[in-house]
Amino acid sequence: MTDIFLGLGGGERQSLVLRRANRHGLIAGATGTGKTVTLQGIAESFSAIGVPVFVADVKGDLAGIAMAGSPTHKNHDRLVARAAEIGLADFAYSDNPVVFWDLYGEHGHPIRTTITEMGPLLLARLMGLNDTQEGVLNIAFRFADEQGLLLLDLSDLQSVLAYTAEHASELSARFGNVTKASVGTIQRQLLQLDAQGAAEFFGEPALEIDDFIRCDDQGRGIVNVLAAEKLMHSPKLYATFLLWLLSELFETLPEVGDPEKPKLVFFFDEAHLLFDDAPPALEAKIEQVVRLIRSKGVGVYFVTQNPIDIPEKIAGQLGNRVQHALRAFTPRDQRAIKAAADTFRINPELDVATAITELKVGEALVSTLLEDGAPSITQRTLIRPPRSRLGPVTPKERAIIQSISPHDGKYDTRIERESAMEVLAQKAIDAAAVAEEVEAKGKEAVAKQPRKTTSIWAKAGNAAAGAAAASAGAMIAGAITGKKSRANPKATAASAAAGTIATEIGKSFGFPGLGRFARNLMGGLMR
Repeated sequence: MTDIFLGLGGGERQSLVLRRANRHGLIAGATGTGKTVTLQGIAESFSAIGVPVFVADVKGDLAGIAMAGSPTHKNHDRLVARAAEIGLADFAYSDNPVVFWDLYGEHGHPIRTTITEMGPLLLARLMGLNDTQEGVLNIAFRFADEQGLLLLDLSDLQSVLAYTAEHASELSARFGNVTKASVGTIQRQLLQLDAQGAAEFFGEPALEIDDFIRCDDQGRGIVNVLAAEKLMHSPKLYATFLLWLLSELFETLPEVGDPEKPKLVFFFDEAHLLFDDAPPALEAKIEQVVRLIRSKGVGVYFVTQNPIDIPEKIAGQLGNRVQHALRAFTPRDQRAIKAAADTFRINPELDVATAITELKVGEALVSTLLEDGAPSITQRTLIRPPRSRLGPVTPKERAIIQSISPHDGKYDTRIERESAMEVLAQKAIDAAAVAEEVEAKGKEAVAKQPRKTTSIWAKAGNAAAGAAAASAGAMIAGAITGKKSRANPKATAASAAAGTIATEIGKSFGFPGLGRFARNLMGGLMR
């Protein structure tokens, strides 16, 4: 297969060419015009040809892509009639392989990353920090790296920032000016992220990006559905997650140019949340990632009510367009109609600006990139119906799908191991205890006493025991409830121990970044 059938327009088949599907796209239209159904149909078509998909389910109805449609559905007659009208002779209901995800862990597997993996640059963009504040954040990360302090969650970063403020003069002498005012601004921005639920997003076990790029045993691409109904109330966290995910894919995947079909396709619903009140630096970062990730074989499709929600520099990179109806009720609506009409390739037989306001539900203006990279002539198109269910899944259906997930037990239990917060807290306790002993016994007597901090191997043992206990707990709970678990206490313990040992090695040698190298090496040796 070389293309995906979108619908019938101008008496011709309108298709999305697979070799151009990584050139990104836009699905737009007013509420109730059919853009979510269009998204669902395109997503299941990608899955059917072995392309993994990610979709953000902001209303809860996209979860139905996991289930086959039904003849008892209220829209069954309309769907069958549309299939016949556009010549879809082989139309039949079918399901799709789905994995549910949820940043809060309520309606799917939790998704987490660590503060270190997010990095200071991306965090600074998301928090809208100025150059001075970004410099202070970089100093905090550099200090943590040199000291072998793991930055896993928000508490770790808050602890390191507090330490940075307390030792501002000392760090300023080494790295440059560090002011308590700049640290305070960063901490306030972190509190805003925390208030939106970011504490659930940062931590371990961190998502392995390869788990998003999988096919089932029939060769169908996995459809990764992010439960985003609750997440929509935290737009900054939503933007944080999406931008991190794109950045992680860009850094991880190899260059492939224009493959025969994409390696992964993203659909970002309610795309305006990425750009509302976004600082220019953040917009520039999104533009850069979207522009460059195409060469990694990843297609990004923005789904939004109004096409002018997408900044011009980003909209200019969206080569495949499906425009559902817009309503000209306000001056802003009229500007949106004109903007949408101006972006389509001219069809001498079609007044695009007028057609946008006349489109019926399930009908759209379509223009996609042809084999030679040129946009196709815009056609008024009847969109093909999806084969999966239109509407949500029941809690029971969701639970069953979760129970057979290939990631069951892998991410569900949070791992807590010694990181920056615990180390700095212990340092403060040790320092206070030593000060008391010096005052009571004298400096020379205290110097002869054994060290207070735990050895590297003892730390590794503690980390391994804690991680193994958490993993074993998941397995025991699974045995009691009858739910299958793929948790592996031995592997989890080895991973935690390797992380702790590697951090201490990096600290001992005094080379920033050596800890991360040793962590990967020792993790492989200890499994």
